[in-house]
Amino acid sequence: MPTYRDEGIVLRTQKLGEADRIITLLTRRNGRIRAVARGVRKTSSRIGARLEPFNHVDVQFYEGRSLDNVTQVETIDPIGGKLSDDYAKWTAGTAMLETAERLTSEEREPSVQQYALLVSGLRSMAAGEHEPTLILDSYLLRSLAVAGWSPSFDECARCGQPGPHRAFNVQAGGMVCGTCRPPGSAAPSPMAVALLGALLSGDWEEADASADRERKEASGLVAAFLQWHIERGLRSLPLVDRT
Repeated sequence: MPTYRDEGIVLRTQKLGEADRIITLLTRRNGRIRAVARGVRKTSSRIGARLEPFNHVDVQFYEGRSLDNVTQVETIDPIGGKLSDDYAKWTAGTAMLETAERLTSEEREPSVQQYALLVSGLRSMAAGEHEPTLILDSYLLRSLAVAGWSPSFDECARCGQPGPHRAFNVQAGGMVCGTCRPPGSAAPSPMAVALLGALLSGDWEEADASADRERKEASGLVAAFLQWHIERGLRSLPLVDRT
């Protein structure tokens, strides 16, 4: 059987039969892959613990008729173990994994930028570099931008008129001027809009200095923007600890 190697982040696992699992990974070169890991649910398995969600692994596969099979696994970074004792990090990280899977809908379609965003975001989360929900919201905005849905937080999303503007509309693609403002648009505070721009651009000095009120307001807008573009909400997002 033809074999190949790739490194990736484990996104999800599903039980298969009595001892096997189907592992979903986002890989560097091959995009999203689903593969069977045989015998990993047995207590004697040497690789079962390595194939848990969040873990960054180097995997060897052999090609199967419907699903490929995992033959070897080496741990690059056991990120799951670093997040497991912190509820806020774990729930925020889970939302990142679900987003990555939803935004890479085509299997075996290379998604190098999505992969790099996920790896860097999870590593930052595990290291405690920033507050977990800030990392999550920054990842959501950036991953949507990579998918082709970059929100506008300065210029009007419809006519391009320079801002600042006072209205935010999900369907329009971000901030809109008074002329283009559709009915039902939100009116976020200038501080929340500045925070959104900082999260999208990676200005962590400004993001870390933001207040809780702005963070919660910005998170609501990010969640609405994400839900609009992926057409249904994330199951994991309501579980995120934002206290």
